[in-house]
Amino acid sequence: MYRIRVVVGESDRDFRARLKETLRHAGYMVIGETQDSRSLLQLVFQTTPELVILEYRLPGSEGMDVAGIIEEHHVAPVLLTADLHQYNVAELVRLPGIYGVLSRPLQEEMVVPAVETALASFERIVRLEKEVTSLRKTLEERKLTERAKGLLMERKGMTERQAHKYLQKLSMDRCIPISRLAREIIRTLEK
Repeated sequence: MYRIRVVVGESDRDFRARLKETLRHAGYMVIGETQDSRSLLQLVFQTTPELVILEYRLPGSEGMDVAGIIEEHHVAPVLLTADLHQYNVAELVRLPGIYGVLSRPLQEEMVVPAVETALASFERIVRLEKEVTSLRKTLEERKLTERAKGLLMERKGMTERQAHKYLQKLSMDRCIPISRLAREIIRTLEK
């Protein structure tokens, strides 16, 4: 059975032990734990977990956005642990890279829903980012093709349909993508 791999960064030893036991009991695999920010980042980048549980204001994080660094590298979603009497949850979940908050003291029944929500949200965001990248590439390729067609119409006196057919035929004859051919035509005709 595949188990979600988790890294925990928590300075309170008792809280960390209880959290680890709750995670293990729920079927998650704690692959590493630490009590300071620098070693947490090292652990995260060495083990590439699927989830990071991080204490808000973990020792050693002064001036360092640990969750933001993890998010920047798209490693894993981060769940914060925080005393909700001391901090505003609405503000915490707006921090970069944060996908949820676990309260201190630990409410064991909230761990699995928070973990699963974070994992699902992270997966959705990664999928959407890939989709956006793909759409940007497609749009760029279409822009190149339209620009090449425009140049063929302007410089060679072709109609739009003729320019399009010309690009398609040349692309097939040379066995290269139409976007690559469009770049070549643009370079040649814009000289």
